[in-house]
Amino acid sequence: MASGKATPRQKMINLMYLIFIAMLALNMSKEVLAAFGLMNAKLEASNVKASENNQAFLASLETKSQEDAAKYAELYKDAKQIKQLSQEYFDWLEALKAEMVEGIEDPTDYQVMDKSDYLDQKFFQGDNLGPTGKEFMERINNYRTEVVAILGDGFPDVKDAVETRFQTGDENGKVEKRDGTKQDWINYHYEGFPLIASLTKLTSLQSDIKATEEAALKSMLQGELTSQVSLENFSTLLESEKSAFYAGEKFQGDIVLGKTDKSAKPVRAELTLDGRKLSEGSDYRLKEGGVEMLIGAGNPGDHTIAGTLIYMQDGEETEVPVKNSFSTISKPNAAVISADKMNVVYRGVANPMTISIPGIPDNKVNASAAGLSRRSGSNYVMNPGTGRTVTITASGTLPDGQSISTRSEFRIKDIPRPTGSVRGETGSVKIPRGNLEVATIGVLLEDFDFDLNLGVSGFKFKVAGQPTVSVNGNKLDARAKSALKRARRGDAIQIFDIQAYITNNRSYKLKKVSPVFVELTN
Repeated sequence: MASGKATPRQKMINLMYLIFIAMLALNMSKEVLAAFGLMNAKLEASNVKASENNQAFLASLETKSQEDAAKYAELYKDAKQIKQLSQEYFDWLEALKAEMVEGIEDPTDYQVMDKSDYLDQKFFQGDNLGPTGKEFMERINNYRTEVVAILGDGFPDVKDAVETRFQTGDENGKVEKRDGTKQDWINYHYEGFPLIASLTKLTSLQSDIKATEEAALKSMLQGELTSQVSLENFSTLLESEKSAFYAGEKFQGDIVLGKTDKSAKPVRAELTLDGRKLSEGSDYRLKEGGVEMLIGAGNPGDHTIAGTLIYMQDGEETEVPVKNSFSTISKPNAAVISADKMNVVYRGVANPMTISIPGIPDNKVNASAAGLSRRSGSNYVMNPGTGRTVTITASGTLPDGQSISTRSEFRIKDIPRPTGSVRGETGSVKIPRGNLEVATIGVLLEDFDFDLNLGVSGFKFKVAGQPTVSVNGNKLDARAKSALKRARRGDAIQIFDIQAYITNNRSYKLKKVSPVFVELTN
């Protein structure tokens, strides 16, 4: 659009086009800022409610420690330590948030919180972390380490959740970006973001703190809380007149709450199948949590299991009625062929497929088509060649000797048009000059079901009012950096004619890559 010589009329059209894009980006930015603000307000309200709930849990644990000190005193001591650690960390984050909005007259005017200057200056000093940035990382890492140490070996699920919530990248503190490059965790999450976005992230951290408190307290009270606090020994069950329905038939059933505690083993059972009495040992056996059925599927049609399960409760036998049904269907007479991710196959991609015939072992099913190969069992890979469609034929033989053969046709489509990206961002992007200078130019396949490794071998770099620079590789070279240094804040920069390729299939020619429009923020 801005390359080569252009008439005054064409230059005016180009300028109006850029202004139109900027206006769209501005409107979208205001909507995104407002969305972050509403999310932050919702998280704030949730944190208030979580604080009240956690205080109630702690009070309940204190009561139990007074009633049964031998069992709960040590747990209550640990709970208070976690509470103290959590409150100190929560308050530090709250103070940081207060500093962030100190100069804003209306804290609910989210659209004015679009600058990233505060945390950029607060957390970072050049390529290194500033004092506050270092303290921020120390606090999140120390909180994770100390809470895990207090939990010890008794609460593995809670420990795993804490490790996940407060993870700060890999062992080197790095996070892999969408273009495959790695960046420090704190830079990835807090550098260059609008103020309201960073504020919301800090509130989300506070929410994780409250969730950690809740999980720890609930685990310490496990098995002793009243049903109003914990329902972990219950699950939803589906009750229906039968287990299979015909197409077009109205479903009839209820979702109910059922106790699934595995310690609830019945002392005996009285069961029938379609009116025929079942015998323990040959037809069923008692086990923790219920009864294991040993019956056969029977003839095609509906079958009913009825009777009672007898449990001991408070020294007396209690009967629980049983009435369940299941359906037996006839052997299939057709193959089932399905693409795992879509109803088409893509050229240039190894398309995973599942090909099987119900009632026939996978190793006795044969499937054939141009570009089709078996991985293992029912898992295949389709690498389509030329043409617009491909037909897959699956065949096999049932145990009774009946042969089955089915043909299915799939459409072949090309990989969609890639989109250029800067630091994993596409379309119109606002970036500080220093970040753009070291940024990696990449390409993305948005809303595409396959994860392809894409590389960039070159691109063109255009700063408004300066000649276009052709760059080899995926980063700005010396000439491009020189052009960037002459750009001013707010200047429009285009990155276009991006040459992309699939790293493990360079022979496939991708469609033309969409450009990226960059606006300098400093």
